[in-house]
Amino acid sequence: MVNFNRLVSEQMVTMEKLLHLQAEIERCQQMEGELQTLQEATDLESIQTDIQLMRKELKEIQLIFERQTEKVINSYQEMILSTSL
Repeated sequence: MVNFNRLVSEQMVTMEKLLHLQAEIERCQQMEGELQTLQEATDLESIQTDIQLMRKELKEIQLIFERQTEKVINSYQEMILSTSL
C-alpha cells in the first residue's frame, strides 16, 4: 500500500507539471497570435522557439506520466493479489 501511495503521489506531481506546461503553451500561443497580428517577426520567432521547447518538454512529461500510470496500475494489481491470497 505504501508503494501504491508513493506512486500515486509522484503521478500527481507529474500531472501538475503537465497542466502548468499546457497552460503556458496556451498563453504563448495567444501571444504568438497577437505578435503575428502586429507583424513583429523577431518576437514571433522567439515565442515560436519557446513553444517548440515547451511542446518537447510536454511530450517528455507525458511519457513519464504514462510510465507512472503503468506502475500505479501494476502496484494496485499486486496489492489486490496479495490481499486476496
